Amino acid sequence: MKITVIGTGYVGLPTGVGLAELGNDVVCLDIDENKINTLKSGKVTIFEEGLEELFKKNTENGKVRFSTSFAESIPQADLVILAVGTPPNPITKEADMKYIKAAAESLAHHLQGYTVIAVKSTVPVNTGTAVENIVRQVNPTAEFDVISLPEFLREGFAVQDFFNPDRIIVGANTQRARDLIAELYAPFKDKSTILYVSRQSSETIKYASNAFLAMKIQYINEMADFCETSGADIYEVAKGMGLDSRIGAKFLVPGPGYGGFCFPKDTNAMAYMGKFNGVDLSLIETTIKSNERRKINMAKRILDMVDDVKNPTIAVLGSAFKGGTDDCRESPALQIIEIMLAHDVQIRLYDPQAMDNTKAILKDMITYCNSAYEAIGGADVLAVLTDWPEFKELDLSRIKQLMKRPQIADYRNTFDCTEAKNLGFEIKSLGRKL
Repeated sequence: MKITVIGTGYVGLPTGVGLAELGNDVVCLDIDENKINTLKSGKVTIFEEGLEELFKKNTENGKVRFSTSFAESIPQADLVILAVGTPPNPITKEADMKYIKAAAESLAHHLQGYTVIAVKSTVPVNTGTAVENIVRQVNPTAEFDVISLPEFLREGFAVQDFFNPDRIIVGANTQRARDLIAELYAPFKDKSTILYVSRQSSETIKYASNAFLAMKIQYINEMADFCETSGADIYEVAKGMGLDSRIGAKFLVPGPGYGGFCFPKDTNAMAYMGKFNGVDLSLIETTIKSNERRKINMAKRILDMVDDVKNPTIAVLGSAFKGGTDDCRESPALQIIEIMLAHDVQIRLYDPQAMDNTKAILKDMITYCNSAYEAIGGADVLAVLTDWPEFKELDLSRIKQLMKRPQIADYRNTFDCTEAKNLGFEIKSLGRKL
């Protein structure tokens, strides 16, 4: 199948490379010339485990190509996938549809023969209808269907999730479009559920799923706070909860708050849609507010550990919103850092993959280090804010030797508390017995 993927970000690039690996001829299209030139030179523009290897294989064999030209990329496509950004409006927090609308208008000029246009970006309900209207207005004779094909790729695990989807949702209103998608996903028919629904239902499923997961994260974070005051252990509590098949074990890990580009954006957009449609979505609205308070509280907890130190140095491990990705958008770690910077502190940071993205955001406001141990050197407190596996391998004895004061704010529950206490650390964690 000939496929054009519009957008080469955290969704578009893994999707394009994955579809090429399945044997399709793929063009990844983007209006960002610098990004496309980088991809053409053989360099991936995002970090995802396993992506670089697949990228290299499928660019070398010619199964995936890169372009900035709609005229060259659209006419031969059987399927066009929209994977462009839908960033939040800075005031209303609703999803900004300008990139979707621009892509729809641009591709409409070049459609030839029957084409399925699949909206993979996370979009408000009835976006498919809006895209359909735009294309029809620009090109009244075009033969096409617009479907909703939401993505469920976890950042850091996008390649794994692409090839092992737990479900594939297809919002298609015609049998012809459904047949094409059935052909596309034939390799997954025996190992994944493919659910065909209406376009509006498909668009809602994505938002409903992300909002529910955000609520689950905030819930376990609140339970972690309760455990700290009651003497319970959050991991024992989470394990007991997760054994209930109605609840499940996933997303029951405490942390400094949810972040990334999807959960904050999608919960805010869902709350806006609720207000727009006159529906009370108070659970989602409360989750949003509670998550913001949590990051403020995490920053306060760290600052409280050095409130007796003049101009303290804080070592921070992690700036990506979670381990496995270089994405710093809406990262709890960065938001906590920004809160702390309002006080008289010095911050030394290390992240295995996200340093460049962090520098683009924080500029020269902090000190950037080349290793975890370099960041820790001379610190009054160590704050662990991203769950990178390599942080678990750090030597606590060496950490103690490097620090001015043996204090750890372990807000990813990275270290063994008993070992840390035996070495003389004051350690704060989330929801664990100390």
